[in-house]
Amino acid sequence: MQISIVIPLLNEDESIKALFRWIDQVMCDNKFSYELIFVDDGSTDNSWQIIQELGQEHACIKAIRFIRNYGKSQALHAGFKTAKGEVVITMDADLQDNPEEIPAMYKTIVKDDYDLISGWKKKRYDSILLKNIPSKLFNAAARKTSGLKLHDFNCGLKAYKNEVIKTIEVKGEMHRYIPVLAKNAGFTKIGEQVVQHQARQHGKTKFGPERFIHGFLDLITISFFSRFGKRPMHLFGSFGVLMFCIGFLSAFWIGASKLYKLWLDKPSILVVDNPWFYIALTAMLIGVQFFIAGFIGELVLRNNKTDQLYIIKQKI
Repeated sequence: MQISIVIPLLNEDESIKALFRWIDQVMCDNKFSYELIFVDDGSTDNSWQIIQELGQEHACIKAIRFIRNYGKSQALHAGFKTAKGEVVITMDADLQDNPEEIPAMYKTIVKDDYDLISGWKKKRYDSILLKNIPSKLFNAAARKTSGLKLHDFNCGLKAYKNEVIKTIEVKGEMHRYIPVLAKNAGFTKIGEQVVQHQARQHGKTKFGPERFIHGFLDLITISFFSRFGKRPMHLFGSFGVLMFCIGFLSAFWIGASKLYKLWLDKPSILVVDNPWFYIALTAMLIGVQFFIAGFIGELVLRNNKTDQLYIIKQKI
């Protein structure tokens, strides 16, 4: 099979049929063998009924339904586990992603041997104040932190080699940073393709302004894990040793000064009356705690087992 198309959705009953017809037309025109995987992320409208009807009529359709809303990352994770195509395409279900971009993305992955192609909505039909400006700031921060020269990390339209999506693990709200996850996993040939952005035809966006706050927090998290996720002792242990050494040397200096003054028979205060003694003691305690945190992190990492991230209600 050449292409797997994974589409996470939440309450998109007005657009599902039109999206399928559009995708099917593009696939037929280009003679692609494909499967279409809908992941219903706990919709409360008629989305699942429509998907079931389409699945009965078209063998290429597969679908997964979550028992409740778990989020886009978990939906993508479930779709990735199911996908069997040589190239995996992800796109949103709101008709804002253009399926006619798929052939070019597929050819770039196959012929130019790219691991991942990310879409870039160069011209957007979203609110300038609520989406465009925050998105530019968010992408600039992501570029600076990750080292990837992409303009639109959060574009839903992406293409991957199958081995990429089988290697990375998307959870939490890390769907925004799949290119960064792929890079951290060793897939370095990551490119970008300008794609056409469509104005939303039905419903309303499922993401509010708070997604940018969450996005920046996730950026900090993934930056930390990309550098120290496999070796937490390198961070916490280094801080711990540094703090302990500062505290120990300070305490040693206080004690040595006390003994020196006693030897010269000079007046001096008790060590326990010296405020710097308690600062030095606190530094040593903090250093020990940092070191223990790093050690526990290493133990957790070595005993970590991936848990199920979602509960599936049913499949077709």
